[in-house]
Amino acid sequence: MGMLFSCQSDPVAETIEPTETTSPPNILLIIADDMGKDATSGFDEGSDKPTTPHIDSIRNSGLTFTNFWAYPTCSPSRASIITGKYGYRTGVKWADDVMSSSETILHRYITEQTDSAYATALIGKWHLSGPKSTQNPEDLGMDYFAGIMNGAVPDYYNWRLAENGQESKQTEYATEKITDLSINWINEQEKPWFLWLAYNAPHTPFHVPPAEMHSQGDLPDYTEDAEPLPYYLAAIEAMDYQIGRLLENLSEEELANTVIIFLGDNGTPNQVAQHPFTRMTVKGTLYQGGVNTPMFISGPGISRVGEADDNLITGTDLFATISEIAGASISEINDSKSFKSLLTAPAIHRDFQYSEMNKGDGDSWAINDGQYKLITDVNGNEEMYNLSDDPYEKTNLQSGTLDSDQQTAKSNLENELSKIRD
Repeated sequence: MGMLFSCQSDPVAETIEPTETTSPPNILLIIADDMGKDATSGFDEGSDKPTTPHIDSIRNSGLTFTNFWAYPTCSPSRASIITGKYGYRTGVKWADDVMSSSETILHRYITEQTDSAYATALIGKWHLSGPKSTQNPEDLGMDYFAGIMNGAVPDYYNWRLAENGQESKQTEYATEKITDLSINWINEQEKPWFLWLAYNAPHTPFHVPPAEMHSQGDLPDYTEDAEPLPYYLAAIEAMDYQIGRLLENLSEEELANTVIIFLGDNGTPNQVAQHPFTRMTVKGTLYQGGVNTPMFISGPGISRVGEADDNLITGTDLFATISEIAGASISEINDSKSFKSLLTAPAIHRDFQYSEMNKGDGDSWAINDGQYKLITDVNGNEEMYNLSDDPYEKTNLQSGTLDSDQQTAKSNLENELSKIRD
């Protein structure tokens, strides 16, 4: 498995081969904030892509999941991953919703299931305790937390860092500081570690990163009449630069024994949506541009290198998958089903895929069987799409008369939706 990790503007390939080892792998879960397929190399969506050699290297040396479903906004995506539960169970269905402190989070579960074999941390964006919380996420069962309590920083160069239950003013570029904290924490560990690295990038505001971190040219300070896409792409490139810096900090042996999972928490923001998506079908919606986000996995135990897997995967599935990689004996828990076996061999994972949202105007749900997708809400509004023929949801089948196959598919989707929410 070759990996390219360099922070230089013109990276030089460095081949790192995983070594045979019996020690538990380190697990690095990297979550990009508001990074959809149209802003990610390796996907057909979007024409303007950022330069991301380190994320590309994770993808090229691992397995791409093309049908990964998150939630339409950040808080419910994070809650689903950290609890293995759908949003209607946790009450987290939109940004700023509060996750109960009684939930068993992924970090605690790994600790309990492995007899404390792992050091655990979450560094970066939290956003699961509401907009004005003073909660210390460490109280939920992780060894260490440092980062951003709210949904975004007000300024990438002027923001508040929460650590050890207190907040301090920071003026270092946020993406770099989050990486510094991650490097420092990893360097302190003497046993296998699980790090949830939650960058705030490329979430708004559109602030220019340090020049050496991006290739978007000499960008002036952003104003409302400026084209936002170069600023958005620059934030992604700066994040990639910092990912490279973190990975270069690892020894060859440690890197070779680290499973890396990279994903987007929801689709691209509407200001920077690219064709075939529109401002109305990206972040904040249950359309594919809002929920079908990038996910790549590389490292020890991943033998399907360079392949793409089209299984129906949900964010909840990461709870069981990461736990199983860490050594937990169970493959299903709550609404989470481990896809660890897919890392070595193709198989069928799920028959249906589910997401939901409630931004204050009532519940809406989406369910997909791999061909047909149904979007419905509490008021009885319905949309149905044949994703095989219409992957970007241009033709609502409900606008016409469903044929017998479509009606059967719809009935099956409705029945499964009832089962999920029962």
